[in-house]
Amino acid sequence: MNERSSIVLEKTEHLSGLFGNYDANIKAIEQRYKVSITYHGNTLNIQGEKSGVEKSLKVIKSLLTLIDKGESITEQNLIYVFSLVEEGNDDKISVLTNSDAVCVTASGKPIKAKTLGQKKYLEAINNNIITIGVGPAGTGKTYLAVALAVKAFRSKEVNRIILTRPAVEAGEKLGFLPGDLQQKIDPYLRPLYDALHEMLGSELLARCQERGDIEVAPLAYMRGRTLDNSFIILDEAQNTTKEQMKMFLTRLGNNSKIVVTGDITQTDLAFGKQSGLKQVMHILKGIKDIAVIKLSSKDVVRHRLVQEIINAYEKSDKKEEQYLNAKNRDNGKQ
Repeated sequence: MNERSSIVLEKTEHLSGLFGNYDANIKAIEQRYKVSITYHGNTLNIQGEKSGVEKSLKVIKSLLTLIDKGESITEQNLIYVFSLVEEGNDDKISVLTNSDAVCVTASGKPIKAKTLGQKKYLEAINNNIITIGVGPAGTGKTYLAVALAVKAFRSKEVNRIILTRPAVEAGEKLGFLPGDLQQKIDPYLRPLYDALHEMLGSELLARCQERGDIEVAPLAYMRGRTLDNSFIILDEAQNTTKEQMKMFLTRLGNNSKIVVTGDITQTDLAFGKQSGLKQVMHILKGIKDIAVIKLSSKDVVRHRLVQEIINAYEKSDKKEEQYLNAKNRDNGKQ
């Protein structure tokens, strides 16, 4: 049975923002919910099965809320709105639109949470001394942590920003890379430099590094130090051992904050070695002022295919696990 509903577009920017290039956003809604959307005067008409019309209407209202807050509708945030509507959480879109910018990049771009998971992650960092952020690639774990570090540094809450990663080979031996030790290590630290460069600009970043206010270094360089008045980020922490993780966390000094980020599904450690990140999530669970935040594929803010790739791998891993479990049960019966 066909249902029909309408919504009035009250502002001219609603029209271009909602439709997108070549009406891509409207076409995506029509395709997903099997509805027909037409525009006459300043009114959108939605026609189709009742369930599809209701969901389409919720999606459109959510998108209009984003547009009113100055957000551009991208393929990524359109997909995220779809997921909120289908989970019955479309009312939470206002939580995102009311979020303040974490900081502003050197080019003037405001950085803020784009998903509910990211908002929870930012709140955890603000409210705790140590935050462990775990999730797949593209969820903004490192980028948002660097943004908060820059904010704390600019407001003089801390005197230094320290970014570090374990220099673990991912299919390529360090010895075969050209250059001296620092040049061999730099490729591992490049994502951290890129984030800082975007936030601060090349000139300010260079001055801060010269003064020692900002340090980007391999994890091994942290041993034996006490880090006071610092915002410290350990990136790619899935590639730490239990001993390295303990060493790093015990560098914490007075008036400092630590953020540990990683993806436990992408460990490059040698076979048989357990990830320090995976262990620490359980070891430190329940300790006051330490938060563990898990982001998911829904929080991916890169190209939509990144989310689909992650979901495909998760399905594959589940099938493999089910197969191995069934095989073990069969072997146990023999």
